Amino acid sequence: MRPLPGAPGVAAAAALWLLLLLLPRARADEHEHTYQDKEEVVLWMNTVGPYHNRQETYKYFSLPFCVGSKRSISHYHETLGEALQGVELEFSGLDIKFKDDVMPATYCEIDLDKEKRDAFVYAIKNHYWYQMYIDDLPIWGIVGEADENGEDYYLWTYKKLEIGFNGNRIVDVNLTSEGKVKLVPNTKIQMSYSVKWKKSEVKFEDRFDKYLDPSFFQHRIHWFSIFNSFMMVIFLVGLVSMILMRTLRKDYARYSKEEEMDDMDRDLGDEYGWKQVHGDVFRPSSHPLIFSSLIGSGCQIFAVSFIVIIVAMIEDLYTERGSMLSTAIFVYAATSPVNGYFGGSLYARQGGRRWIKQMFIGAFLIPAMVCGTAFFINFIAIYYHASRAIPFGTMVAVCCICFFVILPLNLVGTILGRNLSGQPNFPCRVNAVPRPIPEKKWFMEPAVIVCLGGILPFGSIFIEMYFIFTSFWAYKIYYVYGFMMLVLVILCIVTVCVTIVCTYFLLNAEDYRWQWTSFLSAASTAIYVYMYSFYYYFFKTKMYGLFQTSFYFGYMAVFSTALGIMCGAIGYMGTSAFVRKIYTNVKID
Repeated sequence: MRPLPGAPGVAAAAALWLLLLLLPRARADEHEHTYQDKEEVVLWMNTVGPYHNRQETYKYFSLPFCVGSKRSISHYHETLGEALQGVELEFSGLDIKFKDDVMPATYCEIDLDKEKRDAFVYAIKNHYWYQMYIDDLPIWGIVGEADENGEDYYLWTYKKLEIGFNGNRIVDVNLTSEGKVKLVPNTKIQMSYSVKWKKSEVKFEDRFDKYLDPSFFQHRIHWFSIFNSFMMVIFLVGLVSMILMRTLRKDYARYSKEEEMDDMDRDLGDEYGWKQVHGDVFRPSSHPLIFSSLIGSGCQIFAVSFIVIIVAMIEDLYTERGSMLSTAIFVYAATSPVNGYFGGSLYARQGGRRWIKQMFIGAFLIPAMVCGTAFFINFIAIYYHASRAIPFGTMVAVCCICFFVILPLNLVGTILGRNLSGQPNFPCRVNAVPRPIPEKKWFMEPAVIVCLGGILPFGSIFIEMYFIFTSFWAYKIYYVYGFMMLVLVILCIVTVCVTIVCTYFLLNAEDYRWQWTSFLSAASTAIYVYMYSFYYYFFKTKMYGLFQTSFYFGYMAVFSTALGIMCGAIGYMGTSAFVRKIYTNVKID
C-alpha cells in the first residue's frame, strides 16, 4: 500500500504546530503590555481555594459571586503549561480603563439564599482566597472572615484597586478588601469596587520584584548550606582521589610484581582484588533492555534540567503563567535524541537485539510515569470539580507530542547511538563462563551499598530541597536559579565520587555486578528525598483533604523517581569511565 502523497509534510506540520502550542503567543492589548489613555484594562478572575492547599483550586465563580454588567470576554489557554496548571481566567465584568479613576460603585448584587450562604460559610471556614490578574500581574484577596467566636461570618464586598503606571505600561497593582458584611440568609449583598491610578517610578522590567522574597531565598542559611555542600565536595573529591590513587598505585604495583613471578609462584600466591574479575567486569548487565532505557532516560532528564535552569537564569520565566512548565515540556521533547543515543548505544554494546522495543520503552518510560500519575490525580480533580482537572483537548495534545515529536526524535537518537558508539570496545575480553562470586562481609553486599549510597548526595541537596518544595507547595516564587545550578553541579560530583568508591569496594570483593549497583546506589537518593517529603508534609505544611494529599504525594513520587533516574544515570556514567580506566591501565594475560 503506497503512502498518501504529502503525508510526511502533514506529520511534520502537525509536530511543528504542537511545539508552537508550547510557546507563548503575542496578541494586542495586555499581551503587548502597552495601553492608550482610556483603553480597556481587563480584570481576570482566576481561581479560588483554601489557603493551606495551594493546588486545590476551583473556578472563581464556583462560589456564588456575581459578575459585573460589562460584556463577557472569553479567554483561551495560551500555552500548554497554562492549561496543565489549572489556570481558569474568567472576565470579572468590571469596567476599568487605563488612567481613568473609578469612584466607589456597585457592580452587581448577590441574592443570598441559604444555599449561597452555606457555600460562602464553607469557604470562610476553610480560609478560601482568590486570585485575579491585571495585565498578567497577580492579585490575591480573601473571601471573608469569621468573628472570634466562629458564630458569625462576614464577606468582603468592596474591592479597592490601586494601579501604578509608568508611561503607557502597568507596573504595579494592589488590592484592599473592605466592606465587611455579615452573611444573613434571604438578604441582598451589594458588591462594589473602585480604581485609583497613580504614577509609579517602578520600571516595567522590575514590576515582578515585589513578588519575590529575597529575605527567604537569600537568607544566610541558604548561603551557608551552599558553602557547606561546596566544602563537602572538595573534601569528598580530595578523599576519593587520595584513597583511590594510593590504593590503585599499590594494586598496580602488586599486579606488576605478580607478572614477574613464574607460573608456580603465581599459583601459590595469594591472588585477590579487582583484577581477578577482569573477565567478567564487562559482562552485560542483567535485564539490559530495562537498564539501558533507564540510563537513556536519566541522561535526558539531566539534559532537560541543565538547559531549563540555564534558560531560567537568562529569562525570568516566573513572569509568564505556565512558562516554566511549557519550557520544560518543550526542552524534554527537543532532547529526545539524547535519550535514544545513550540508551540505544548502551543496549547495542551489551549485545541487545530487540532495539526497537528498547527504543519504545526508553521513549515512553518517563512520559508514561508522569501521565499515569496525572491521569490518576485527574479522576480526583474531576470528582472535586477542581480547576486542576486537565481538559481532554490538553490530554490529546500531550499524547500527540509523545507520538509525533518524542518518538521520532528518539528513533533518530537510537539510530545514531547504535551506529556511532554501539560497538563493544572493552579493554578486557569477557569470559564465556561467569566467575563464581565469593562470599563477603555483609556490608559489602550490593543491597547494603545501594541503601547507603544515597546518603551523601541527599545531604548535599536537602537544604535546597526545602526551598524548592516551599516555592512549589507554598506561595513563594523561586528565582535563585544560580543556586540551583550550583547545587546540580555539586550533586553530580558527589554522586559520581560516591558511586566510584562503592564500585571499587565491590570489585575488590571480586563481585562484578557493578552496573546495577552503581545505578541503584546513586538512585537511592530518591528514597531519601521522598522520605524528606513526608517530613515536609507533616511538619512544614497544613495541607489536608484527599485531593491535596494525593496531589502532593503523587507528584512528589514522580519528582523523586525522576531525580533518582537522573542520579543513577550520572553515577553509572562516571563509574563506567572509572572501570574502563583502571582495567585499561593494568596488564591482562
